[in-house]
Amino acid sequence: MAVDPDPVDSVAADSSGSGWSGSDSAVDVPVSFELDIQPILAAHGCNAGACHGKQRGQNGFQLSLLGFDSDFDYNALVHQSRGRRLSVLAPESSLLIQKATAELPHGGGRKIEPHSKSFTKLASWIRQGAPRRLNDEPRLESVKLAETEFSLSPSAEAQLSVTAHYSDGTEREVTELTGYLSNDATVVAVDEQGRLKAGPIPGETAVMARYMNVICVANVSIPRTEKLPSDFYAQQPRRNFVDALVYEKLAQIQVQVSQPAPEHVFMRRAYTDIIGRLPSPEEARQFLDSDAADKKAQLIDRLLQQPEYVDHWANQWADLLRPNPYRVGIKAVLNYDNWIRQQFRDNVSYDEFARRLITAKGSTWHNGAATLYRDRRSPDEIATLMSQLFLGVRLECAKCHHHPFEKWSQHDFYSFAAYFGKIGRKGTGLSPPISGSEEIMFVSNKGEVRHPVTDEVLAPQPLFGSAEVADRTDPREALAEWMTSPDNEYFAQVQVNRVWAQLMGRGIVDPVDDLRSTNPPSNAKLLGELAKHFQETHYDQKALIKTIALSQVYGLSSVPNETNQGDRLNYSRHYRHRLRAEVLLDSVALVTETADSFSALAPGSRANQVWTHRIDSVFLDTFGRPDENKDPPCERVSDSSVTQTLHLMNSRQLDNRVRSDAGRAARLAKSDKTSAEVVQELYLAMFSRRPTAEENVYAEQLLNAAGDNRRAVIEDLMWAMINSPEFIIQN
Repeated sequence: MAVDPDPVDSVAADSSGSGWSGSDSAVDVPVSFELDIQPILAAHGCNAGACHGKQRGQNGFQLSLLGFDSDFDYNALVHQSRGRRLSVLAPESSLLIQKATAELPHGGGRKIEPHSKSFTKLASWIRQGAPRRLNDEPRLESVKLAETEFSLSPSAEAQLSVTAHYSDGTEREVTELTGYLSNDATVVAVDEQGRLKAGPIPGETAVMARYMNVICVANVSIPRTEKLPSDFYAQQPRRNFVDALVYEKLAQIQVQVSQPAPEHVFMRRAYTDIIGRLPSPEEARQFLDSDAADKKAQLIDRLLQQPEYVDHWANQWADLLRPNPYRVGIKAVLNYDNWIRQQFRDNVSYDEFARRLITAKGSTWHNGAATLYRDRRSPDEIATLMSQLFLGVRLECAKCHHHPFEKWSQHDFYSFAAYFGKIGRKGTGLSPPISGSEEIMFVSNKGEVRHPVTDEVLAPQPLFGSAEVADRTDPREALAEWMTSPDNEYFAQVQVNRVWAQLMGRGIVDPVDDLRSTNPPSNAKLLGELAKHFQETHYDQKALIKTIALSQVYGLSSVPNETNQGDRLNYSRHYRHRLRAEVLLDSVALVTETADSFSALAPGSRANQVWTHRIDSVFLDTFGRPDENKDPPCERVSDSSVTQTLHLMNSRQLDNRVRSDAGRAARLAKSDKTSAEVVQELYLAMFSRRPTAEENVYAEQLLNAAGDNRRAVIEDLMWAMINSPEFIIQN
C-alpha cells in the first residue's frame, strides 16, 4: 500500500516534550526527515551529481544535489509518482528501500545493507508515516572534527571523528554518515568511514568532511622522518617576515631550503617577473659587475619604475577582465584595455582600482571600465565575475544549488547579485559579431533580483558581514565599500596570492582565485601576513612586489636538494615555470634585435602591448594566450607542450628573425668583435650570464673555424640557445 498523499507533518512528542532525540540509542524514537533521512541519502551518494542529484535526476527520480533543498527531496520521495516509493504498512517493501538494498534491480547497485542502521532508520521513518517535520525539531547548526590537524608517519593511519551539533544543545556522532574527499589521495587517502591512510613519501594535503551541507576540513602532513639539525633555520638569513614564515613551515615538515640562486639567475628572474622582458647584455653586465651590497634592492627599485612594468602587469589583468571583442565591439575593448593600463601608469592603489570597476558607469567609448557591464549583462553573470576577481570566491555553483564545496547557498548568491540589479543601459545593445555601437551604463531607479526557486525579491546582501544600501542611489557603492574594507580579508588575500603566484611560480592557494575552506592555503600564516602588509601599505602593488622580491626565499635556487625534491607547496626552492607567452615573444625580439609587427599596433610594439586577442599571433596562441571566446577571468596555463617545442624548432618566422639582415647575428658577423667577445654577448643576451669555460672554448672554436661562414655559425648558436630550456624556462 502506498503512503497517504498527505502524510502527517509531525508525530507525537516524546515524554521530554521533544519529537526528536540526538541519540541513536533508541530504535523507536521519532525519526526526522532532515536530520536523519537526508543524511543517509547523502552519505550513500543517492543525491550526488552522478546519481539522482544530477540536473534531471536518474531514471525518473530526482533529488536536490547533496540535499540542499529539503522540501524538494521530501516531495520527490513522498508525493511524486503517486507515492509509490513508500509503503507505510510494509516499510521494508517500500521501493525506496528495495532499490537501496538491491532487492530490486538498481543501476547504482547496493547502497545500504539490509538491517543496517541506515536500513532501520529508513524503515522507522516510513512506519511513522514519513513525517516532514517533528515537534520542536532542532536545526543542524555546525559540524566539527575531533581533530583538525594530523601529523602522520609515512604509511600510517588515523581515524577522523565527526560530531554534529544542533540548536537544542544536543549533539550526535555522524562519522559514518559523513562524506570524505582528499585533495591529494596520493599523499593521504581517506575511505568512506573517515579512515586516513598516509602515502609512503612526505607531503601534505587537506581532507574535506561534508555532513549534509556543512563542511569541515582536516589538514594532514607527513613530515620527513630524517630530522634537520635543531638550529638549521635559526642560522638561515632572513630579509623580512616572508622568510620567517616560510622557514617556520619548512621546519615543521623537516625540509631544507635550496641554496641561493646565482646572481645571474636572480637578475633574469627579477626582470621577467617584474617588467616582462630579459635584461639587455649591457644591463646584465652592469648588475653582474656591481660590488654594491644593496644591488638587488637597487635593481628591484629600478625595475618598478620602468615603463615595461605597466604593460606587463596590465596585460595580466587584461586576461582577468578582457571581454570577447566579437561580443562587445573592438572600440569598447580598446578603451577598456587603455583604461586598465592607465591605472597602472598612475599606480592606482588596488582598492581604488576595484572601486572604480565595481561602480563603473558612463559611455563605453569614454570610460573603459564601463565595458565590464557591457560584456556581463545580467546580475548573476556580474556577481560570479566580481566574487572571483576580488574575493577569490567561485560562486558559479551556487546559482543552481548549494555550493558542494563551500557554505554558499542560492540565497547567498542571488542576494549578492542583487547589488547589480539596478544597472541600466542605453544604446543599441549587442549585435555579435560586430557590436560596434556605443553603450551607456547608468543607475536605474528600478531593478530587482528574485530567488529562482521561491521567487522572493531579494535585498542586496554581502556574502558575510554587513553592507547596507540605505539611501544610496547606487547599491554598488555599498558593495565596493564592504569589499575593499580592511575587515574583508578575502579582498587582500586573493590579490596577494595572485602576485605571489606570479613571482614564486605557485600560489599559496592554488588555483589562485579559489579561496575556500576545502582548498586551504599551504601556509595560512604567510597568506595572512602578506594580506596585512598589503593593507598597511595602502594596497600598493609595487610595495608588495618589492617585499616578496627582496625576501631570501624569492632568491632561492630552483635546484632541489635531497630533502626538498618532493616539495611542491612550501617554497623550499624556486619553482621552475615556462615564461609567459608575451614575455617569451618579447624576449625573442630582444635577443634577435628584430621588432614584431602586430596589426592595429604601432611599429615596434611589444607583445605585452597587444590589446585584443583578435590581433593574430601564432606564437602567442601556441604558448598559452587565452582564447578570446572564453569568459574571463582567464588564468594562464604555464604547462609546456610538444606543440611549443615544435614551433620553436620549425617556425619559419622564428628562423627568419634569427637570420634577419637587420638582426643581432648579422650585426655581430659584420663587427670587428673577437670570437670571445661575440660569445660573451650571445650568452649575456640569451641567458643573462657569461659563458662557462667549457662553453666559451666550444663556441670560440666554432667561430674561429668558420671563416667566411661566421654569420651562419652565429645564427646556428642563437637558434640552439633559443631552443634550450635555459631560455624558455624561468629557473
